[in-house]
Amino acid sequence: MYSNHNLAAILQELNVAAEQLAEEQLEQLAVAIGAAGRVFVAGAGRSGLMMRAFAMRLMHLGLDVYVVGETVTRSLGKGDLLLIGSGSGETKSLVPMAQKARSLEASVGALTLSPSSTIGGLADIVVKLPGAPKDRADEAASTVQPMGSLFEQMLLLVCDAVILRLMEKRELSGKAMYGNHANLE
Repeated sequence: MYSNHNLAAILQELNVAAEQLAEEQLEQLAVAIGAAGRVFVAGAGRSGLMMRAFAMRLMHLGLDVYVVGETVTRSLGKGDLLLIGSGSGETKSLVPMAQKARSLEASVGALTLSPSSTIGGLADIVVKLPGAPKDRADEAASTVQPMGSLFEQMLLLVCDAVILRLMEKRELSGKAMYGNHANLE
């Protein structure tokens, strides 16, 4: 029979991690998203999946949002916002995107474990997420989870919290957002 011990440990880690978040960073991110012409999201691996989920919710809010690398992604330009989810802030495929965005006069937001990383240094807005780097998670006392799981879970939860803040600002309900939900399923 399965024990809830592992689930309880994960939930405890998430509660501890949530208390470490800087609310002003989340507010800055919500403001930047609201002010952006278009929003572009990027990430690699599981972090990329969390950013894709964020893009979906931003679309449900009615925002003009794109996932970098998709065939229907438009060009980035001045007034746009590129949001990158990267635990290390050094992901080799993502650093050039941040550099290119800066050269195009777009804003860059980083959701990362490492604000002093290359991507963090290129970002206008940095949201520092708690967690352990995936290559040292087993050594870190902050998590019992493998690799980057705690970071990736916090990335999804933080993005959902930002969605709730944007819903408040726009006075939108989940029901109103459902009008933008896919209907060809």
